Amino acid sequence: MGKDKLRRFAEVATFSNVLQLDEGKVMQGQWATAFFKNNNPVVLELACGKGEYTVNLATIFPEKNFIGVDYKGNRIWRGAKTAIEEGVANVGFLRIQIETILDYFAPGEVDEIWITFPDPQPQLSREKKRLTSPRFLEKYKQILKPGGFINLKTDNDDLHAYTAEKIEELGLKLHVRTEDLYKSDYADNVLSIKTYYERKYLQDNKNINYLKFSF
Repeated sequence: MGKDKLRRFAEVATFSNVLQLDEGKVMQGQWATAFFKNNNPVVLELACGKGEYTVNLATIFPEKNFIGVDYKGNRIWRGAKTAIEEGVANVGFLRIQIETILDYFAPGEVDEIWITFPDPQPQLSREKKRLTSPRFLEKYKQILKPGGFINLKTDNDDLHAYTAEKIEELGLKLHVRTEDLYKSDYADNVLSIKTYYERKYLQDNKNINYLKFSF
């Protein structure tokens, strides 16, 4: 592991807006009241990477609480540090494996979920690793409030199509679907938030897919 990664791992452990592994379990059912010290809605970004979307959403919606979830601490470091430097208080980060999410959030505790440019896990043998596979969707169903939305932004056409298929197969409610977000009528200030990787995809003239659905 490089010196920069080691430094970031050490520094992220000191951040008040980051909880790692078992530290986060004590917040189950009380993220709003105990972590954010309010009663505002809780929104997750899963596989948040550097947390760009998380921090931008929190800036747009100060009346909500946002938690970026990822396992890679050196990536979380960037978003957490930005939030601290810019005084964005309604942002937190949780370093865990998303497979274990039911250990960290109580039933109905989450109002909305964002999944932005996740690893598409293209190999059929890794379907269960896709963050929109039935295995994961069942977990989200437990922690989401009734009617809570799931948002997927991806440059991967196959993941988009796969997720749309699962929405139909499982009888979920599809609210928005577009295979070219920036040529649609849906690209508002929220959906136009661009991560580092999204900007690269757009420079390569890749289309951005978007799905919004609920249980």
